[in-house]
Amino acid sequence: MPTDTATIATRRTVRAYHEARFRGDVSAAAAQIGEGFRFRSPFITSDSPTGHLDGLDGLLGIVTGVELISELYGETEATLVYDVHTAPAVGITQHTAEHFRLRDGRITSIKLIFDAAPWQAIMSAAGPTHD
Repeated sequence: MPTDTATIATRRTVRAYHEARFRGDVSAAAAQIGEGFRFRSPFITSDSPTGHLDGLDGLLGIVTGVELISELYGETEATLVYDVHTAPAVGITQHTAEHFRLRDGRITSIKLIFDAAPWQAIMSAAGPTHD
């Protein structure tokens, strides 16, 4: 558990974002985003505080749970490692790492890292994912 003030603030911001996103609260997640934001994942590239959250309802419609495995925090960065469990019809347990950079207590960069192969068919059916 973090002990210094900056690291505690980083944890608070990142966990608020993570928890809001997985409960589908786009405005609460976006409230943790700062100026100059950039998001990158195997499927989505966005510079918008909410653009990377487009389609969140669709994802959450198939997610049955999120299991946090590890959380690492520094003064201006954090990494979460977690499993995303999906409905049996989808049958994917996605091992995920998410790296955050922060400035002035807000998230300025997120890199979402996961094996995209199991999602290829689902994402192809969803259409374009760039803003």
